Amino acid sequence: MKNILWDFDGVILDSMEVRDFGFKEIFKEFGKDSVNQLIKYHRANGGLSRYVKIRYFFENILNKEITEEKVHDFAAKFSDIMRVELTHPKNLIQDAVNFIENNYKTYNFHIVSGSDQEELRFLCQELKLSSYFLSIHGSPTPKSILVQELLNKHGYSKSLTCLIGDSINDFDAATSNGITFYGYNNSDLKNKDHYINTFTNINL
Repeated sequence: MKNILWDFDGVILDSMEVRDFGFKEIFKEFGKDSVNQLIKYHRANGGLSRYVKIRYFFENILNKEITEEKVHDFAAKFSDIMRVELTHPKNLIQDAVNFIENNYKTYNFHIVSGSDQEELRFLCQELKLSSYFLSIHGSPTPKSILVQELLNKHGYSKSLTCLIGDSINDFDAATSNGITFYGYNNSDLKNKDHYINTFTNINL
């Protein structure tokens, strides 16, 4: 492999519980059962953006309509919470970060995430990760399109490019673009193409 596209949440940053808290906080005026249904959906679809999850909450759980403007209002509130809660280095997944720090000159590293792009770039800056990546991309653009755009922009060979992720949405984004997928930090993905138990002494 020459080019590695990284998911962020669950691969570089252990953020699931913090994001659980964020959804509970922005939707605290709604019923607890409804919010718990969203948390289940959120955990099962780690690679999807908050914009999709907010719309899902209203349309599929509450059975209510929601405007694009309101979706962005809730997403902004969510982002404000994340900017405070996720800048602690203790949340970094050190196994992956060590590999990134030691190999960023060997591979072309990019981030393709379901997290909000501006928030993602802010977090990477605060956590001193930005310099390891050639580019950092996030939602609202769907991950499969982010991958496609990166391949086209840089002219990367698909056979020399992989995506490392922790969700089925990451797997779908990789396979829809014809690149190799490596699962990480989610045992449910062990039956997919490739799986990384630890980055220690790994050779991609």
